[in-house]
Amino acid sequence: MTNNKTAKRGCWLSKVSLTSLVVAVGLVGSAPFNLAAAQTRNDSSSDSSSDSSSSSSSSSDSSSYNPYAGNASQKPYSVSSSSDSSDSNSSNLLTMQALLAAREGAGSENELRKPADPSQFQRYVERLLGYEIKRFGDTLVLPGNRDFATPAEASVPPSYVIQPGDTVTINLAGSMEGSVERKVDTNGRIFLEGVGPVTVAGVRQGDLRDVIARAIGTQFRGFTVSVTLSELRGIRVFVTGFANNPGAFSVGSLSTLANAVFQAGGPATGGSWRDIKLYRNNQLIKDFDLLTLMRGGNRIDDELLQNGDVLFIPAAGPQVAVIGAVNDEAIYEARAGESLADLLADAGGANTVGDTSRLVLYRTGTEAVAGPQIFSLAEAASVSIRPGDIIQVLATGTLQQPTAQQKVLVRIEGEVQKPGIYYVAPGTQSQDVIAMAGGLTPRAYPFATKFTRQSIMLQQQDAYKEALEQLQFALAATPLSADPSVNNGDRDDQVTAAKAVLAQLKESKPDGRIILQMDPNAQQVPTSITLENNDAIYVPPKQNTIGVFGAVYRPASFLLDDAHKPERIGDYIDMAGGTQRVADRGGIFVVRANGQVISKKNGALNAHALPGDVIFVPVKTQPNTFWAKFQSVVGGLFGLGLSAATLVAVTQ
Repeated sequence: MTNNKTAKRGCWLSKVSLTSLVVAVGLVGSAPFNLAAAQTRNDSSSDSSSDSSSSSSSSSDSSSYNPYAGNASQKPYSVSSSSDSSDSNSSNLLTMQALLAAREGAGSENELRKPADPSQFQRYVERLLGYEIKRFGDTLVLPGNRDFATPAEASVPPSYVIQPGDTVTINLAGSMEGSVERKVDTNGRIFLEGVGPVTVAGVRQGDLRDVIARAIGTQFRGFTVSVTLSELRGIRVFVTGFANNPGAFSVGSLSTLANAVFQAGGPATGGSWRDIKLYRNNQLIKDFDLLTLMRGGNRIDDELLQNGDVLFIPAAGPQVAVIGAVNDEAIYEARAGESLADLLADAGGANTVGDTSRLVLYRTGTEAVAGPQIFSLAEAASVSIRPGDIIQVLATGTLQQPTAQQKVLVRIEGEVQKPGIYYVAPGTQSQDVIAMAGGLTPRAYPFATKFTRQSIMLQQQDAYKEALEQLQFALAATPLSADPSVNNGDRDDQVTAAKAVLAQLKESKPDGRIILQMDPNAQQVPTSITLENNDAIYVPPKQNTIGVFGAVYRPASFLLDDAHKPERIGDYIDMAGGTQRVADRGGIFVVRANGQVISKKNGALNAHALPGDVIFVPVKTQPNTFWAKFQSVVGGLFGLGLSAATLVAVTQ
């Protein structure tokens, strides 16, 4: 018994010494080394048999011998040089050429082409609608480089089947303490000191601990063991058929059927998203509908892939366009027996503004019924789809209702007794809402009342956008100065200033203001305005200033009081120091507190000034300059709801 122990210890010490020598050589030579000498013997049947016989002779006493003590877990290298050399250490050297070759191989394999081109049916639908419509699923696949061999970060499920190339970490405690890491060899085995080869390939992850514990238990007693998979080997799968990128791909061991399809670029133009087949050992394993995953989150049939699996993407089934007020407007692939209601459900159903009571069917080809057909949702469940159908859900929530049928929310604020938002019946007039708000306060200035309407604002914004586009075109197409004496530096400054003004105007938006024609001394807001939903009324306090801005010597706002009564517009320009030499006296205009614009041609200079007036004196420009174009449309901008404050801000 003693001799056997001594012999086994000597054997173990020899192994330790050999391992230490390999480590030392690796460190001195700065080259990668194998995990342990025993791991190298995985493919040596003679060494395995000798270790097995020696371990069996000492099975009766394992307390004094622990082949796992002091073993440090180290990850094996996943890439090594394959060059043949007479040097015994060359197999452990990772050369730069080998690394570059491995990288180039991965890049050429994982390069994805762009997504599939539109099909003829997509182009047909685009001609009908006037805009592009995608096939469902195409937006989920993007071109670019992908590293398919990246190890999975997720925990390994119990159903995972161990494969050659996986790395197993074994931790022991009790009578034996230590940790070893073994890589499953091409024969599906790992080699354990004192135990011998253990077949683990084909074993489920959930059963792996029991398999290894039984193997160690044949030689040792009084221990506990835990087993983990520290590294998974990538697997090779094939994507064939109507694939956007057919070929062989290296994917992670935990990749599923859906992962491989997405990573391979998805189906091509004529490929199916709903009938992807998985073959293993020439046998059909799964027939997977990706729509059930992407729409319903169902991964029951999303099979975990194994090495050598073949994914076949057949031709696409009947294609149907679902358009209009739906949650996901796209072209969908239908399966046999599906109805109009099924395809509407695939598109996520009608959206918030969609008509949920009916749908419209446009059917291509010869039909007994000409033109579109309308079905209720109950009827749609019994109407089978046909290739090329177009299903439309109408939008009803966006229809403008007659004024007499509108429920009205009105916002009133400012100089009223009870500012607030009032909910009134259709046809309510402004005097009624003002009465609900308690009437005007003594400080109210009815002439300057700002009355805004949402429908008017939308109209103004469209016209305002068109006016700015004209200004931008004028800036791009017309020289800022026709005077050849103007140097390039001054011309550049003018261009910069014009662009700055245009940029600020783009940030401003019309507010939907409607100019109320009333006497400046009126004591009430017009009472006969029929209100619409989202109307807003703001009654400001009495204003006591008149502003003069632009090309005057001292732009300012002049205070009105009992000692300084309003005078003519021209008098206030004189009070601001008069016009400068660069002023365009013929272009002077006034913006009144009610939003009205009065130009010099309409007698602005001789007009009596009113509280809240803003007087603007523009700069003289050449007839073909951007500034001249700006002046020609600025009055129109005020008519589109642009405030006087905006003009003052952008022209300082």
